[in-house]
Amino acid sequence: MTEEERRIRRATFLKAGLATAITLPAVAGEVVRAPRATAGPLTPTPTCDDGDDPTPPQIEGPYFKPNSPERGDLREPGLPGTLLSISGFVYSRSCSPLQAVLLDFWQADDYGEYDNTGFRLRGHQFTDAQGRYQLDTIVPGLYPGRTRHVHVKVQAPNQPVLTTQLYFPGEPGNDSDAIFDPALLMDVQDGPDGRTATFDFVLDLP
Repeated sequence: MTEEERRIRRATFLKAGLATAITLPAVAGEVVRAPRATAGPLTPTPTCDDGDDPTPPQIEGPYFKPNSPERGDLREPGLPGTLLSISGFVYSRSCSPLQAVLLDFWQADDYGEYDNTGFRLRGHQFTDAQGRYQLDTIVPGLYPGRTRHVHVKVQAPNQPVLTTQLYFPGEPGNDSDAIFDPALLMDVQDGPDGRTATFDFVLDLP
């Protein structure tokens, strides 16, 4: 699948504007926070191209921490930075949406620094019944020597973990970053209240 085809598919997802009030049982009896709800009937999950290549892995980096809080909103009062909302779907290679997939996100703050003592700008969530996720956060700052990026681990139930990173188009550091991969570019749009981005993951599952 070419990068242009991938961008077109992601744009379709963005226009679809799916949102539904679905909750899933979580670990220790907690309830996963569902994506934002809108009125009206459920919208069918957008189709994808059969035979999509799996999302490529990337290095974990030095700052991953296990046991992050379960939350889809990493914003905190007084946290500087441009608001960013990332949403999308998790699919298998055959385009089946995958439910209850774990997504664990972590990133630098507006100054390019990681919180290594607590869990600021760290959190995990699970996909809903349509395979959808949504993360509300801020645009990460520039960590020295790297282009702008967001880290994520993705794991379907009882399956291997995909560790990868998401990137922003048009960043000056993309060309000089040694591990930057254009296949991991998000589709990013600027709006009056911040930036919105879409990215769908394809796990190496049938």
